Amino acid sequence: MFPELPPDAVEDLRTAVAGTVILPDEETYETARNVWNGMIDVRPALIVRAGSAKDIAPVLDFAQLWGLPLAVRGGGHNVAGNGTVADGVVLDMGALNDVSVDAGAGTVTVQAGATIGNVDLATAPYGLAVPLGVVSGTGVAGLTLGGGVGWLTRTGGLSIDNLLGADVVTSDGEEVRADADQHPELFWGLRGGGGNFGVVTSFTFSAHPLPAQVLTGNLVYGNMHWHSALHAYDAWTAGLPDEMTTIISCLVPIEEWDMGDQPLLVIGLAWADPDQEAGAALIRQLTAAAPPDMEVVEAVPWSEWQTAMDSTFPPGSRAYWKNANIDRLDDAAIDALVRAGCEQTWRGTGFDIHHLGGAYGRVSEDATAFPTRDAPYWLNIYGFWQDPADDAARTAFVRGVAKAVEPFSSGAQYVNFMGAEDPVAQGTAPSVYGTDKLARLTALKNAYDPQNLFRRNHNIVPST
Repeated sequence: MFPELPPDAVEDLRTAVAGTVILPDEETYETARNVWNGMIDVRPALIVRAGSAKDIAPVLDFAQLWGLPLAVRGGGHNVAGNGTVADGVVLDMGALNDVSVDAGAGTVTVQAGATIGNVDLATAPYGLAVPLGVVSGTGVAGLTLGGGVGWLTRTGGLSIDNLLGADVVTSDGEEVRADADQHPELFWGLRGGGGNFGVVTSFTFSAHPLPAQVLTGNLVYGNMHWHSALHAYDAWTAGLPDEMTTIISCLVPIEEWDMGDQPLLVIGLAWADPDQEAGAALIRQLTAAAPPDMEVVEAVPWSEWQTAMDSTFPPGSRAYWKNANIDRLDDAAIDALVRAGCEQTWRGTGFDIHHLGGAYGRVSEDATAFPTRDAPYWLNIYGFWQDPADDAARTAFVRGVAKAVEPFSSGAQYVNFMGAEDPVAQGTAPSVYGTDKLARLTALKNAYDPQNLFRRNHNIVPST
């Protein structure tokens, strides 16, 4: 039920912002309210499409004055649907998507509405890349505030490990710079604590040199070979250099890999080094130990690799995710994963295993708020489908896989892979961050958002 908002108050807000204020009876409302996850179907009382960073403070004031819940939207790609809110105010930052590259300094400044695709397009001409995610439509803001796992994680670390500073508007409208020297504790909390402490208007990242053509690969295995492939893969990863990042995907085949109706295990590889023969030699070591049923290894432009999975996760799909860190790939863990993977008989649902270590693992546990640095693998279990009639079966599959891997996980959670029902820091799941990090994050919440204005997220509740 929409709250009664005085027309004069809405008109005052229109006057105060450079962007657009959209009400439910306006023609653009239906499009403006949509987010990427089609299961999230809520109706905000009001949407503001920011025209500049100066629009943020008036919107925060308006939400607090009228007692309305607030959602902050960057790319709108969050699976939990945190970029919208029923009967509240949505601050849509999507139009603020400029990306500025300082090639000499090796830095990239990114506005809060930019996507991974925007950043890759801007950095490619300079032979640079920022470690971000794996789908080009993902918003940089939400991805970064949660951590940022992708195809350069072993080479350059998480997105937060490359964050040099951020401009933030706090709940009282104050504009602050958070970096190693200014508001350093806030800077710590922004790196993994999600959008709990303010609205970030821009991010400054360090960028990494990347060849124009990146050696990539997909090694495809039918389910009769999964056990041997996973055992060989686990042994192979033990000696990998940082330049090789891999992600295993278990899913029902897409057209170019169609080997019948069976689910497939696909080892995706990205070699971030100009010496492509060295990367190819590493891949040959794996294929010799576990010959794939199908193999595609080629050098492609980085932007092509970064967009390769876009069509698999189209906007508007119904989506439900869970995740877990995995401590090992021993016989028992592999058996559990193979059993779960073989249960899939439909397109659009599966799981990814991200191999970590490298630059990611060398970051001190206390350097950021990210949950843990010692797990060798991180599992993301996902469902994507179109028909609401499939909701129960698809969500049950995701929950079942999560339950099956519990014996092989410490219980840490990555907030960007968490659904709307997953608790974080409300006293029910301290294992997500651990006791010490949760205490620091709560102290930050007390300092920067004691009224919990920024609660439409995996919320850290203030103790005051």
